[in-house]
Amino acid sequence: MATIVIFGATGMTGLCVTEAAIKKGLVVRVLLRDPSKLPESLSKQVETIKGNILNYDDVLKTVQGTSAVIVALGTGNDLKPTTDLSEGLKNIVKAMKEANVEVVTICLSAFLFDVMSDRLPPRFKDITEEHRRMYEIIKDSGLKYVAVFAPHIADQPSSTIQVELDKYIGRVVSKYDLGQFLVDAISQPNYYRHVIGIISK
Repeated sequence: MATIVIFGATGMTGLCVTEAAIKKGLVVRVLLRDPSKLPESLSKQVETIKGNILNYDDVLKTVQGTSAVIVALGTGNDLKPTTDLSEGLKNIVKAMKEANVEVVTICLSAFLFDVMSDRLPPRFKDITEEHRRMYEIIKDSGLKYVAVFAPHIADQPSSTIQVELDKYIGRVVSKYDLGQFLVDAISQPNYYRHVIGIISK
């Protein structure tokens, strides 16, 4: 049975990724600064490593012996300037290469689409720049990445999704649909090394 790593497992999207991966029958490993933030119903079903993405040894320990990585890192409602996500992603990419893990799916922002650049609200400028740094890191990594440029992530039930390669297609995706896609895309080579536009219909 394949083992995957989820970084950002306690965030809104990360929890949905974790649930989807477990339901799919995957063995799930997570790296958490505070393991108590993972609901007990999930913590009993995953392997938890206590640590920090900014510590390379923690990241390498988490990635070793796995087959794929899902990156659902975020800052919640904190929109202040940060480089923690991109610095953490550098550690993830380095660890994947050292551990010979090739496949990674990553959740980024739809504001990275060129067509959306003029619609960027000022309050999202700093976090979008951090997502841009993350995209450049993953694009230049040489890994088999799937970069999902997610629009507004809504707390709404799962529904049918629409997916397009390298194209912005709409404003809203269900957190459940997004989580499921990040898991499913691991095993869909047609998405590798592409940007993904996604919406819930």
